[in-house]
Amino acid sequence: MRIDKYLWCIRVFKTRSLASTACKKGQVKIDNKSLKPSKEVFGDELIFVRKNQINYQIKVLDLPESRVGAKIVDLYRKDVTPKEEFEKTELLKYAKDYYRKKGTGRPTKKDRRDIDDYQEDTTEEI
Repeated sequence: MRIDKYLWCIRVFKTRSLASTACKKGQVKIDNKSLKPSKEVFGDELIFVRKNQINYQIKVLDLPESRVGAKIVDLYRKDVTPKEEFEKTELLKYAKDYYRKKGTGRPTKKDRRDIDDYQEDTTEEI
């Protein structure tokens, strides 16, 4: 079975075209080698997929004939992604909370005063 079709069948990607695009961009690897979407997949291979800033590791258990339901996906793959990958995502969320959301405009008077106070504090320490 083709790698793009396999990733679509086990519901890693929503559409097959998204799966093939990820392969073309080098986000899908086997043995640290980027793959073409037409690469054949066999049992007991370890696939590395980068999606949403997480490096998933998927072990192929069996090949489905077609797209399978979410309840029986675990018959065809085993997710061996380390927990550290998901913890990195949590840290990214905390880092992003500090910044202003896109499209909220320029700083308010209060924001400007806070910035000025911060700059005065840092210059006094020097």
